[in-house]
Amino acid sequence: MMTTLDGYPMAKKGQAGNALVLSGVASFVGAFLATIGLMLLAPILARVAFLFGPAEYFALYLLAFCTLGGLGSKNQTKAALSVCLGLGIAMIGVDKSTGMTRFTGDNLHLYDGIDFLVAIVGLFAVSEVFIFIESHGKNSSIGVKLEKVTIPFRMIFETRWTMLRSSIIGFVAGVLPGAGASLGSFLAYMSEKSLAKEKDKFGTGEPKGIAAPEAGNNSAAGGALVPMLTLGVPGSGTTAVLLALLMTLNITPGPLLFTERPEVVWGLIASLLIANFVLLVLNVPMVKIFSRVLQVPAAILLPGVTMISFVGIYSLSGSYFDLLLMILFGVAGFFLRKMDIPTVPVILGILLGGHMEVSLRRAMVLSDGDWTYLFASPISIGLWVAAFLGFIAPIFLRRFLTISKPQ
Repeated sequence: MMTTLDGYPMAKKGQAGNALVLSGVASFVGAFLATIGLMLLAPILARVAFLFGPAEYFALYLLAFCTLGGLGSKNQTKAALSVCLGLGIAMIGVDKSTGMTRFTGDNLHLYDGIDFLVAIVGLFAVSEVFIFIESHGKNSSIGVKLEKVTIPFRMIFETRWTMLRSSIIGFVAGVLPGAGASLGSFLAYMSEKSLAKEKDKFGTGEPKGIAAPEAGNNSAAGGALVPMLTLGVPGSGTTAVLLALLMTLNITPGPLLFTERPEVVWGLIASLLIANFVLLVLNVPMVKIFSRVLQVPAAILLPGVTMISFVGIYSLSGSYFDLLLMILFGVAGFFLRKMDIPTVPVILGILLGGHMEVSLRRAMVLSDGDWTYLFASPISIGLWVAAFLGFIAPIFLRRFLTISKPQ
């Protein structure tokens, strides 16, 4: 998702092939380094994971949301409003702690909450269709012209340090159970944007804006294997499926897995290394085939996207209500984009809001309602300080840049 912020603008510049090749290379670098990190650092990082309790997780998610002000919008207020909207949507459903319903309107379809995939498809895909309809088909920016596809060696070389930094950030985020690849991708993107001298280039087709989230996302996927293998705690949905599979084979992940069943651990690591190289070899030569999809006229592409969206969402639950929700999110996304309110923070709020609430509730239960527990450890204090600075820094930075610009 984060890759599209710069990937799509780069594609509109006629560099769709370069964007896809760079994305593939960054994915390979992130996954490869994460596999090496898993092989070398798993026992050590498992100890670090023990230091994170509910208070630290809550502060970590707060840090993610506070830094959203610099993402997708130049208006801090609109970005904060977008985050609050996403968090509000995440609260819809049955409260897992009390069993009470929240914001459901006594509608049984809302008891399980709103699937974030429904929101993603509605806010991004369906809203794009509405934008196209409003322009009466005159907006040709959706169609992307494909130039000659070559391997952008210079672009890859210039983003080498970005890939390295983002891989490290994503891997650390993946080690934290529940953080997931989404947080790793987001933190990698925001970290790279904060280090850039020309921050305004991000969102306009900046190569670093493609390399950072791709490397962070794939390294986070590898990092999620650390808590699963060393603690038996799945770090993501994918590792949860893998954990269930291992359990059916009478293999119990945990601290003793490396000594009792080393063939399983090293066999998994070896398969990951081989898979990374195979994917790189397959992805790069097929970039031209992937890019040709972008040459399809918007009048043909968007109806196809709409059909795929409806079929895909209906296949999730077989519920017509989800289709209505998708259309509703599409309409909401249309108006949000017209008001220049970023939609990415809404998605991240829906995606991470539930985890943030669970962490807060656990912290309150452990402390018997004492709010000072959220600031009890040095790690949580550091995350709170970083969250505060991450929220106010863009405000002063924009004012400084505005004043310093020559008149």
